[in-house]
Amino acid sequence: MPRWCASLLGLAIALVALPANAQGPVSVEVSPLRVELKTTAGGSHTQAITITNTGKEAVRVRASVRDWHLSQDGAPQFDQPQDGRPYSASAWIRIAPPELVIQPAMEGTVRFSLSVPQGTESGGYRTGIMFELAPAAGDPVTRRREVTVKSQIATLVYVNVGEPRGAVDLIDLRSRVTPEQTLILATVKSTGRRTVRTKGTVTVYGSGNAVVRQVPVPDVPVLPESERDIAITIADTTLKALPAGEYRIEVKIDVGLTAVIIGETTLKVGK
Repeated sequence: MPRWCASLLGLAIALVALPANAQGPVSVEVSPLRVELKTTAGGSHTQAITITNTGKEAVRVRASVRDWHLSQDGAPQFDQPQDGRPYSASAWIRIAPPELVIQPAMEGTVRFSLSVPQGTESGGYRTGIMFELAPAAGDPVTRRREVTVKSQIATLVYVNVGEPRGAVDLIDLRSRVTPEQTLILATVKSTGRRTVRTKGTVTVYGSGNAVVRQVPVPDVPVLPESERDIAITIADTTLKALPAGEYRIEVKIDVGLTAVIIGETTLKVGK
């Protein structure tokens, strides 16, 4: 019997412009925004996604399956499913219904069923369900025109099949200082077939090796066989700026493997 787990990221609110004769913007919440499944080849799973219309107008929701990957800075990039794309689980998933209208203060449900083919190699696969939101009012011609102002929200689905090998290295560590914020950018490279998530700490050492600040490493995914930058905020509008000087930065990143990744760099803060 495969073991499944689902992880939620909470709710997202999407707003979409309405025609001039409408009374207000469409406001929609979608939950969950992230689903993590752990299974084996031949496993299957069914789950519901809830869409809540918190606006004052009926909203039309169209659901479709998407391939996706992360850019190096971590932004999701979506595309139509394509056969043979590495780590895509889009061919394994079915959604119902593909379209629904949700009245104000009401909920709608879209369910997806996912079946992993027998013989699938262990790995961290992924797919997404894109929800396109538009006003439900108006005739079909008007609705087609409103497609240009629709908003989109996606639920990202991670499908971890078997026990794939994980391997992640730190390949670059640098600082970026602007008037608004001070960042440490850690570039990591995965050569394994497993999706991992990051945690850890960044410690700022000042004169005499004294600890002057410690901040957490953000919880972000690193996809199989990919590189990504992890932006770690040292100072911004909510974290007090560091005094002018030179600091030693120690970064410890834990991705759930045997060893913690450790790196060091320096940070110079001008007057």
